[in-house]
Amino acid sequence: MTSTAGKRRAAVLGSPIAHSLSPVLHRAAYDELGLTNWSYDRFEIDEAALPGFFADLGPEWAGLSLTMPLKRAVIPLLDTISDTAAGVEAVNTVVFTEDGRRVGDNTDIPGMVAALRERGVEQVDSAAILGAGATASSALAALARICTGEVVAYVRSEARAVEMRQWGERIGIDVRTADWSQAARALHAPLVVATTPAGTTDALVADVPERPATLFDVLYDPWPTALAARWSAHGGAVVSGLDLLVHQAVLQVEQMTGRSPVPVDAMRKAGEHALAAR
Repeated sequence: MTSTAGKRRAAVLGSPIAHSLSPVLHRAAYDELGLTNWSYDRFEIDEAALPGFFADLGPEWAGLSLTMPLKRAVIPLLDTISDTAAGVEAVNTVVFTEDGRRVGDNTDIPGMVAALRERGVEQVDSAAILGAGATASSALAALARICTGEVVAYVRSEARAVEMRQWGERIGIDVRTADWSQAARALHAPLVVATTPAGTTDALVADVPERPATLFDVLYDPWPTALAARWSAHGGAVVSGLDLLVHQAVLQVEQMTGRSPVPVDAMRKAGEHALAAR
């Protein structure tokens, strides 16, 4: 069914934003759903510019996607946020309701769970996280839903270690920390979540076990990472950052448009095509 009445707008905000695949994914969904009156753009917005941007939004706006550095900065501008977003103090999705309220949510966490489920990972008895940044806290929250035992986080400093243990207490999952020098041990876990910047895990490639389990590497460009390539070569299951990006965007499209089911495959193909074109 094609929808043509009343223009509707959505966008992704952040800084830097030129690299964002969100417009490609959301527009692919709109095309498949026949939402010809919907548009999705990107805007270079930092923390200082965010309040002014919100002040200028008209009634045609349905929602926003937020990336760094805005996931925490947006919270004071909202009327309410979900428990999921509150748990990690990060909002990546804002929906504008018909009565004018601004509602924040975090689709990264259920997006991670959905991406793992798509690869057959429903539950694990332990897991390892490489890194301790903002993505690692979301990974902890996702693991709280599927991991029945301990999570070990491999970090570079005691300050990061303390932070990860605090996140674990807040989210309700048992977190033990270990120094990055021991990161090779992480690769033997039933589920390894790599949340570090590009190149950080390259030194671990030689330590990939002969029969690895599942690697969730949140990077997607360039892809595959050296770790993901070796993992696949050894027969392990790999979940990519594009898988995460697609599944969190699926949930955003559902919330912003009210339409379901959302075309996951079309969105993934659009993302793969855009990455190949780079």
